[in-house]
Amino acid sequence: MPFYERGAVRIHYQEAGSGFPLLIIPGGGLNSNMSFFAEHGPFNPLEEFKSRYRVIVSDLRNASGGQSSGPIEVDRPWDAYSDDQLGLLDHLGVRQFMVMGFCIGGPFIWNLLKRAPDRVVAAVLAQPSGHRVSLPNQFYENNMKGWGPGLTARRPDITMEQVSAFLTNMYTKRADFVFTVTRDFARTCQTPLLILPDDIPPHPYEVAMESARLAPNAQVSLYPWKEPKEHIPLALRHIRTFLRANEPAVAAQSLGQRAAAD
Repeated sequence: MPFYERGAVRIHYQEAGSGFPLLIIPGGGLNSNMSFFAEHGPFNPLEEFKSRYRVIVSDLRNASGGQSSGPIEVDRPWDAYSDDQLGLLDHLGVRQFMVMGFCIGGPFIWNLLKRAPDRVVAAVLAQPSGHRVSLPNQFYENNMKGWGPGLTARRPDITMEQVSAFLTNMYTKRADFVFTVTRDFARTCQTPLLILPDDIPPHPYEVAMESARLAPNAQVSLYPWKEPKEHIPLALRHIRTFLRANEPAVAAQSLGQRAAAD
């Protein structure tokens, strides 16, 4: 699999299929990498969608188990990752795209919607992470145990003090809603969204549903959609219908038909 390089950043990525670009952001928090779908994902989007779309997926910068690497940008943690995602798409010659993100992919998608609203055509947020009031420090604590020590062991140039500052800026100082945008932004976001809620500590059901209520062009899947496993094909059917309806050519044709009918 190839690499995209920009200065000190090196991003390991994979492509499958052809058609309109579909960016996939794996789950796994800051250890998000391409093995997520084989090991933990409810389904493998590369296999499910490559017959219709140009599916693009990468390892997150500095994720354990992945091959992407780069500096720790303490003062701009979320934007550093968005730089990687948008830079990879630029490298591949992709202007407009749809995106599907799992877990940490939820806040990443909201940041992409904020930073590049003219590029994101539609988005699927599956089991999105968000701030849970009853567990305000869970992301800081989980990553201080499950991400930071492995990173500093691989990278002696990075200290746990830097990791702590990075996580504080990423999560603790943004301890509200979806971390990367405000509720006011969600209210004004016109991009079509499909939200598949979950309800475990890092994936609060209440935040997913609040996002769906606030965003004017959002819709929600059935819930629960992962269990029993017989529900997953129904969720995939909903995702396929949503993506197909929002492909630029299909959406434009639909608008033209409605205009002609009027």
